[in-house]
Amino acid sequence: MPYKHLLMASAVAFGLAVPVAMAKVPADQAARLGKDLTVTGAETAGTGDVPAYTGGLQAPPANVKFDPKTQHPPNPWPGDKPKFTVTNANAGQYADKLTEGQKALLKVLPTYKMNVYESRRSCALPQYVQAATKNNATVAELTPDGEGVTGGIIGTPFPITTNAKEVVWNHRLRFLPHKLYRFFATAPVQANGSYNLIKYQDEAMILWTDPSKKKAEELNNLQLMYLQNTVAPARLAGNVILVHESLNSTVSPRKAWSYNPGSRRVRVAPDISYDNPGFNTDSMSTADSFTGFNGALDRYDWSYKGKSVKFVAYNAYDLVNSKYDQLIKPKHLNQDLVRYEPHRVHTVEAKLKAGQRHLYARRVLHIDEDHWGIVAGELYDGRGGLWRVQEIHNINFYHVPLCFSVAEIVYDVLGGGRYLAGALINEESPYNFDADNLNANRYTPEALRTIGVR
Repeated sequence: MPYKHLLMASAVAFGLAVPVAMAKVPADQAARLGKDLTVTGAETAGTGDVPAYTGGLQAPPANVKFDPKTQHPPNPWPGDKPKFTVTNANAGQYADKLTEGQKALLKVLPTYKMNVYESRRSCALPQYVQAATKNNATVAELTPDGEGVTGGIIGTPFPITTNAKEVVWNHRLRFLPHKLYRFFATAPVQANGSYNLIKYQDEAMILWTDPSKKKAEELNNLQLMYLQNTVAPARLAGNVILVHESLNSTVSPRKAWSYNPGSRRVRVAPDISYDNPGFNTDSMSTADSFTGFNGALDRYDWSYKGKSVKFVAYNAYDLVNSKYDQLIKPKHLNQDLVRYEPHRVHTVEAKLKAGQRHLYARRVLHIDEDHWGIVAGELYDGRGGLWRVQEIHNINFYHVPLCFSVAEIVYDVLGGGRYLAGALINEESPYNFDADNLNANRYTPEALRTIGVR
């Protein structure tokens, strides 16, 4: 075993955080990509209920006809039925494939259930992203403190890794096209099922996937520029936030601004970070929980806990093609619209560093091996108790192709049935993954006043 892998294996065996940056795998290891490993570093072979990877959905299947400008992708497997259903009564039978968060939800929410389907490894990437990922395996590196990435560009930075910080960076830098535009909705749901829908238009320029760049050092330390404009209800409309996300927060931390149409003032917004309440989440989520986890890693010690098969939300085509009132129900989503599948996931743990502050003293995140997105998470309070459970639902937008979330759910285990249903696109216009009209001039504090119009 090469020295670097021996060191990592020893650290994982003892449950230790690894304090050294690791990347740039040898050429013979990188040569495995596209063979016994997929291009993104997942195991190609099947094990148990997880099938072999055969390329995913690279394009709309023959049985699917849809217009991506007016429709969300239809379910490519409309005939699939649940193989079995997990409830609190039979959870013990499947304990090894349930996350701690799922076990808790089954226990505290009597009507919560998990319909488990055949596993479909649908995720895929465009060919140019696959090529960039293979190149990244031998050139991308973490900075020594793990707070930045150098060398790589466009694709998954660390397709071959068991380093916790590299796994999280793979999530942060998972593929999105260079320019994208969408509408989405968030619903803070009370225990009785009541909610007020908040609607947004957001957009981003993803600098990491700028096709004109050759390596991370050309990005001026910017990972992405993001705009979010609240469009409904009327009392909130016109509030805008702007974020410049750093590629290395040690060199320069995240920059953020907000615009309020009432005062017509643009303000620096340092609170759009870490454990400050997420915007319009009814304090059920934090700024750094958007997409499962985002932002700087510096307040935690990170450790890699291994890879295992879990039942995770996946291929949520029925969910995304339902109406909000069909989906959002008291205490939890309509679980008959939720699809779970067995998939291999990487699990990482974050423990709050001594002297640092955060609402979550411990986080456990589960990252899908095929698309490197967080699919589930457990968030613990300062006393060590489980507080919130994250459940992130994804589909393959197979006309691109890419896998990305279509619902981000945060269940409050201690809240008596309250939950946050975020990043919903069900009744909104489809994503525009090719928003060529976007340009960098929009992503300045001066431009916010022209965007935030009621």
